[in-house]
Amino acid sequence: MTTDASASPAARPSSLPVKPRIFSGIQPTGRPHLGNDLGAIRNYVALQDKAAAEGREAIYCVVDYHALTHVHDPELMRRQILEMAAALIALGLDPKRCTLFVQSDRPEVTELAWLFNTVTPIGWLMRTPTYKEKRLNQPDDVNTGLLTYPVLQAADIVLYKAALVPIGRDQAPHLELSREIVRAFNARYGETFPEPRAVYTEAPTVLGTDGVKKMSKSIGNTIEVLGEPDLIRKQVMSMVTDTQRIMRSDPGRPEVCNVCQLHRHFGADYQEIWEGERTARTGCVDTKKLLAERIIAHYARAREMYAELMADPERLRAILDEGAERIRPIAQATMAEVRERMGLR
Repeated sequence: MTTDASASPAARPSSLPVKPRIFSGIQPTGRPHLGNDLGAIRNYVALQDKAAAEGREAIYCVVDYHALTHVHDPELMRRQILEMAAALIALGLDPKRCTLFVQSDRPEVTELAWLFNTVTPIGWLMRTPTYKEKRLNQPDDVNTGLLTYPVLQAADIVLYKAALVPIGRDQAPHLELSREIVRAFNARYGETFPEPRAVYTEAPTVLGTDGVKKMSKSIGNTIEVLGEPDLIRKQVMSMVTDTQRIMRSDPGRPEVCNVCQLHRHFGADYQEIWEGERTARTGCVDTKKLLAERIIAHYARAREMYAELMADPERLRAILDEGAERIRPIAQATMAEVRERMGLR
């Protein structure tokens, strides 16, 4: 007896968007620091504007399910979700030009993640750099979520049939695992999801105030751009500069000075500032004071908007609810397709 191949789930074409959607998620770590903005959020805003001009969708998500792998205080979680959402809007995301929502408000993603678990070999997960790093960072809390984190990450992206993911080049291995998971699903059940592709950012790796490690709240080497001006001044003035420049009269090396490098992002005259350091016309204290004032001025409007949003949590929740509702039809349609392909009711 012969069968009609076109009748099988694997042979049916998938309904993919004509113009690939953009998706990215960010953990609710509270108010973002300078590294978050330079390294990710500025790029989110640029892609939002580009997507709007091209008639494609940009979707941004506060990934609270992911944060549960290390945040276990419910009140802290609730507060940090709102803080991150308010900061994203204050720093340039426009809910009218993109979709901004909270991951757990579209719980379809957890169902898809479970289904992806059934096509993902455990060996793929155990070799991921993130899992190895997390085991070292929180040895007393090595929960299963740390291992399956990449599966949820893949579900985050393709639940909305997104294909473009803005990332730094250091995150390429993580996105490649999402691609492998999608390939495994498509090979077993038919072409259902697009393979996500990286949109590499040109954003720098922003070193912290210690001048050695990447800026991170867990290390405590951050500059809180939405904090009060006095806090920003204090954090900038604590920055390590050129460790070989001992005396004020010693010439500096702006190429290795973290303060000089950050001046690139806050004024077109950074080369003049660098020259002042090379010739010892200016000292490290002068350069730090100038950087602090420029950061304060650059983020002044964002700090005001952030404070307004945090003072009106109902307005903020309404924005997030609207975003979750906007993508409800996409999530539900995807899961209906997936269940049917996998033989589920």
